Amino acid sequence: MTVLREIAAGVHVLRHPVLDVNATLVVGGEAALVVDTLSTAGQARQLLAAVRRVTPLPLQVVNTHHHFDHCFGNMVFTADDCPIWSQEEAAALVGPALRDRAVSNHPDLATDLAAVTPTPATRLVRTAIDLDLGDRPVQLRHYGRGHSIGDLVALIPDADVLVAGDLIEESGPPQFGDAYPLDWPDTVAALMAALTQETQVVPGHGAVVTRRFVAAQHEQLAALAWLIREGDADGAPPERVAAKSPFPQEITLPAVHRGYLHLNQP
Repeated sequence: MTVLREIAAGVHVLRHPVLDVNATLVVGGEAALVVDTLSTAGQARQLLAAVRRVTPLPLQVVNTHHHFDHCFGNMVFTADDCPIWSQEEAAALVGPALRDRAVSNHPDLATDLAAVTPTPATRLVRTAIDLDLGDRPVQLRHYGRGHSIGDLVALIPDADVLVAGDLIEESGPPQFGDAYPLDWPDTVAALMAALTQETQVVPGHGAVVTRRFVAAQHEQLAALAWLIREGDADGAPPERVAAKSPFPQEITLPAVHRGYLHLNQP
């Protein structure tokens, strides 16, 4: 049985074994919010059943970004007449091409992914919007580009919890496939300004962390951005820059290529 774990009053996290990805439930007085909907219809149905064991309230959904493991369960929630929020540029990327890439890149999930109807958000956020769940505000914020073009975080001030999506990773290093490694440190710095020393931060993947963990990952991201800028100025091969990274070389190489590309765009 899929189980949600309560980490603060009315805030529950499901850590799914496939890809170690997190979904979060925030329960208010009049409505509840599900942050991220997992990878497939089957996973999303399990998530919805777990949510309904906690609350019967009307639901809304937030996607932290457009990657399949955070939004391909949307189709299950829209069947429940549920509004879905995401950053506007993220929503524009949810479609058949995204599904086809996911099928190609994840053969172990290919059959289930091929059956997904990619369902983009119905409510769009540019930089900020506040939701009212009934005596419980949730602040949706796009602090800038980082892991993707449209990263969105959800802050629950009265519980001192922030849901960070893949801007923060715990169970593995950050992923840079379509990231913005030069912008990422500034985006995390803006995110950190909303945290207290006691804030619980739900990463995109892995265990719930603290501000100290976020600060350490910010230092690593900032060090990588500096290496990329220095390497570009020196004309260094990407492989040489990646070898100096605080992250594994094979993870870093796409970041260096992306950084060089962004630095040399006209």
